[in-house]
Amino acid sequence: MQRYYYSNMHHLAMDFADFAATALKDTLAKQPKASLVVPGGNTPRHYLPTLGRHSLPWDRITVTLSDERWVDTRTAISNEHLVRKYLLAQMTDKVNFIGLKTHHLHPSAAITEIHERLIKIPRPFSLTILGLGEDGHIASLFPGMNPDQQMTSLCLAVETPIAPSLRISLSLAALADSQHIALIVTGMTKRRLLDQLNETLDPKIPLVWLLQRSSAPITIFETDAF
Repeated sequence: MQRYYYSNMHHLAMDFADFAATALKDTLAKQPKASLVVPGGNTPRHYLPTLGRHSLPWDRITVTLSDERWVDTRTAISNEHLVRKYLLAQMTDKVNFIGLKTHHLHPSAAITEIHERLIKIPRPFSLTILGLGEDGHIASLFPGMNPDQQMTSLCLAVETPIAPSLRISLSLAALADSQHIALIVTGMTKRRLLDQLNETLDPKIPLVWLLQRSSAPITIFETDAF
């Protein structure tokens, strides 16, 4: 893991956007299409607009989500809503966006349809962006889940008392199948967790599952401010 620390979110957003744009350009220099996985939550609203304003051939890039809350995509807590508002709205080119929410009442009933969407995206993913929870979760993969059961599918339904709503998440296998992985880490609690993982790779932590199963370089952008 390569770690970069920033004193404020503005500087993190600028450097991260340059990093992400370079990763996508590198892919497009070798093949006609690229793919970008983005997270939801609160933190991405600080850096996604900066990335979206980069001059890239966005019409050659497919964007999808690392996970999604099982809510109406027009609501503020929807990850699709966030990405459309803070990333896609900044772009001058039309981008191919593939969401994870369907009409099904429960995400478990949507697995087949979502899988069909995901297999159309160029893989390995050119760049996967992830946040980190204070418990070490990534996307909607939480401690207590079985990582070995996530190595044959592209997505899974998630129902956990930790999360406020049902969710769909890319699987560990899908996240690991990336050329580059960027981790955005905000706050002292999460940074201390990274320090602990540098000393000991706790097998209960989802980030550790990814570290152990992916050959992609993982670049971490950190700040105490958020």
